Amino acid sequence: MTAWAGWLLLAVGLAGAVLAVTQLREGGARLPWTAGLAHGVAGALGLGLLVLAAARGGASPPAGTDGFRAAALWVLGLALLAGLILAALRWWRGRLAMFPVGVHAALAITGLALLAARIWGG
Repeated sequence: MTAWAGWLLLAVGLAGAVLAVTQLREGGARLPWTAGLAHGVAGALGLGLLVLAAARGGASPPAGTDGFRAAALWVLGLALLAGLILAALRWWRGRLAMFPVGVHAALAITGLALLAARIWGG
């Protein structure tokens, strides 16, 4: 189940990269709010799947990656919180600034890297 969460979160991350580049490009098209909502819902589902996988336990992780799933959960949870802040900023200001998008992306990429090392490491 951890691998399924990893694949889903990877797809969400790729979609988020497209959203960020489109939104932040100078003169870029303003995306419909439903695109961000779909990205957020899919990310929350992936995080929920990861929580379920952690609760169930499962196969032993590759050597040296024992705490990576828990670390990925925390970091991806922070990315979800940053995404909620982004949604609020978009609601109030209309357009997003680079810094909060960068913080959200950095947290998400870090969480994905930890999760990938846990799943496919070794």
